[in-house]
Amino acid sequence: MHKNFKGIEKTVFGRGSFNQLGEIVETQRHQNDGFMLYLADNYFKGKELANRIPMKAGDTIMYIDVDQFEPTTQQIDSIRDSVKKTRGVPAAAIGIGGGSIMDIAKAVSLMFTNEGSSQLYQGLNLIKKPGIYHIGVPTISGTGAEVSMTAVLTGPEKKLGLKCEWTVFNQVILDPDLIASVPRNWWFYTGMDTYIHCIESENGTLNNAYSHAYAEQSLKLCREIYLGDKSGQTADNDDKLMVASLMGGLSLTYSEVGVCHALSYGLSKILGTRHCYANCIAFNHLEDFYPEGVKEFKTMIAKHKIDLPQGLSKDWTDDQITKMAHVSYNLSHMWNHAIGSDWKEKVSIESIEKLFRRL
Repeated sequence: MHKNFKGIEKTVFGRGSFNQLGEIVETQRHQNDGFMLYLADNYFKGKELANRIPMKAGDTIMYIDVDQFEPTTQQIDSIRDSVKKTRGVPAAAIGIGGGSIMDIAKAVSLMFTNEGSSQLYQGLNLIKKPGIYHIGVPTISGTGAEVSMTAVLTGPEKKLGLKCEWTVFNQVILDPDLIASVPRNWWFYTGMDTYIHCIESENGTLNNAYSHAYAEQSLKLCREIYLGDKSGQTADNDDKLMVASLMGGLSLTYSEVGVCHALSYGLSKILGTRHCYANCIAFNHLEDFYPEGVKEFKTMIAKHKIDLPQGLSKDWTDDQITKMAHVSYNLSHMWNHAIGSDWKEKVSIESIEKLFRRL
């Protein structure tokens, strides 16, 4: 069965396009209880961007600290429950921030129309009803969350996304001005999320002409941004990174991620390591799976003098490593793509533990 996936309904791209958010949200003002729910990264509280959010009387804004931990099912349930109790159901949910805020906005939009805890819906096509209208405004690029059909959540039992066609944003605003102030290390970590998406998408059983076309162009842009004569954090490269992130997300949507993401999920679930950073830590040691990609990745690290710690596993307990290995092993769709349908004959908890001990 071939994937039949839904894309973003509307996309605005260009510098200053954030200024169009006001007119965009007004087209939805008649929906549900008529107020907008803005979910913004706490980083912007009190900053200039916060003053540009087109709030009207009755609208609600929640500033969310995503540095403490990645999105959780409990967090999503709490946001949904508190807003419904005090205000009702929003006309639209608008996420303004990085990948975590994108996932929170997508998940919250679904949970306003689906009963019970969000942990009941972790998996593929478990959501019963379309969510409310939701808009993504990324302020950091690389995760692909602005285009993906997954809202990744950590629950009490697993780290797994709410994945269905209704997860995809109805509207995305891509304004390169918004990513200009990203700290250098995180500019690299998140950009490498896109790079790794494409390397994993390309190197697996589900790769095809459709996913390849997006990966090829995204990788071309990544190489210009991180390796080219004009590499670095520039206005032109910010434009390119926003497009690379989108295309990287589309590539993995019609293909799949692989070994690096499987390990990354283990790091995030058990140790709370942020996703993009976890990807970089893991990918740095996966030459036997992605030799050309890892070689190029290390060249990028050296060129931009990025901080990437080594020898982390010496401080982990055997129990932590085993738990991380179990989280990774249970992501069968990733191993199936990376290794093949017979992956269980080639991959074990013990072999995954050895991969973690490399880090």
